[in-house]
Amino acid sequence: MKVIVIGSGFSGLSAASLLAKQGYKVTLLEKNETIGGRARRFSTQGFTFDMGPSWYWMPDVFERYFSLFGHTTSDFYELTRLSPSYTVVWHDGIDEIPADKEELYAFFEKYESGSSKKLEAFLKDAAFKYKVGMNDFVHQPALNILEFARFDLVKKAMGISLFTSISKVIRSNFTHPKLIELLEFPVLFLGATPQNTPALYSLMNHADMTLGTWYPQGGMHKIIEAFETIAKEQGVNILTNQEVLSVKEERGKLSHVITADKSYTCDVVVNSADYHHFEQQVLPEALRQYSPKYWKKKTLAPSSLLYYIGLDAKIPRLHHHNLFFDADFEAHAKEIYSTHEWPKDPLFYACIPSKTDSSVAPTGGENLFLLLPTSTMIDDTEEVKERYFELMANRILKHTGFDIRQHIVYFRSYAQQDFKKDYHAYRGNAYGLANTLKQTAFLKPKMKSKKIDNLFYTGQLTNPGPGVPPSIISGEVISKLVAQEYPL
Repeated sequence: MKVIVIGSGFSGLSAASLLAKQGYKVTLLEKNETIGGRARRFSTQGFTFDMGPSWYWMPDVFERYFSLFGHTTSDFYELTRLSPSYTVVWHDGIDEIPADKEELYAFFEKYESGSSKKLEAFLKDAAFKYKVGMNDFVHQPALNILEFARFDLVKKAMGISLFTSISKVIRSNFTHPKLIELLEFPVLFLGATPQNTPALYSLMNHADMTLGTWYPQGGMHKIIEAFETIAKEQGVNILTNQEVLSVKEERGKLSHVITADKSYTCDVVVNSADYHHFEQQVLPEALRQYSPKYWKKKTLAPSSLLYYIGLDAKIPRLHHHNLFFDADFEAHAKEIYSTHEWPKDPLFYACIPSKTDSSVAPTGGENLFLLLPTSTMIDDTEEVKERYFELMANRILKHTGFDIRQHIVYFRSYAQQDFKKDYHAYRGNAYGLANTLKQTAFLKPKMKSKKIDNLFYTGQLTNPGPGVPPSIISGEVISKLVAQEYPL
């Protein structure tokens, strides 16, 4: 049975390998010249830049995936646990967030007496939610509410506060604003404000503070290389420069997937490319299950303004991951999700992998990746990109005494229009669909088309949601659903 998988991001590679392992004949079609989706990379002037994901959390998800093929993580890359886990730059100083649990408790006590005991209890609860969430909820295709109607799942849903916001839970336990921001920030990876994110996702705090922050030596693209190796071992045929432009439908099923130079026959199609683009632009109107109005109402995770910068000197005071929280957290969130404007005084993220990995920058140099979360409903211009780079450079100078502008040997910006061009990203989103209270589980766009019997969807615009581990799991979920619906 022939399966066409569209898109070679994490979800596409995951689904393709797992389907091939089960015996399906799988061809993976990738629009761009190289595979990896948002996790692509490029090299220039001795620098190697990961273009997208830079945080390695939930190592158990990667290990579990590799084990399905008789592999272990160490077969592909060396993992280093970062210590400190990351650095937070506040308006009045810089904190290094300890990787060691006892040191972390002491750090909390420094800001709020009695908070270490509360953190211990909070993380114990987060560990429970992680176990329940990962075992019982994120591995569901969530095609309808009946999947969650079993008494045991309803009981667990109540126990993990699925219908309460994480912000409410955090603020009921902690009062110091720095501790609140520290605990709320991980859900930003899910693409929504803490006030609109289910408390289930304190599981992200477990991922952060208990499972730890890691880094694969050689860069995040080493993971893509590992996935590619596994896919080829399973017999997946990976073809690049094959953008899917149209399809042919016969008797309620897709029979052909068509690119600029070839038509591919298929028994099943799994789309891991942008859900909105494939449905609204590639499929004929009669085969679409959602209307433009439906998509317009969806809350997307942010887009991003990115800078890839090569420096000829080392940046002091900062570490591998650095969060600049020296501005108003809630004001920036409002500008992303409510007023949809360019932020006046934004928070931003600085990643310097050369602090951990000497291979990604020339000797004595620094590999710097800057990320500013933005609304998906604004337009980027060269003037805007220049203005925000100056703003970030000034903030780095203020807190470190180091002016990156004096040491630039390579500079490239990347923003909404680039996400649209490279990935057909709906409204230029960087992370997918936000995991809000109203967009959880069966309330997301469905993983199986209601109009086309053999069309399935995986990736960040469907279940379980945005992020690298969820995308890997999404590929696994869809491979099981295909096998159930179209057994060999």
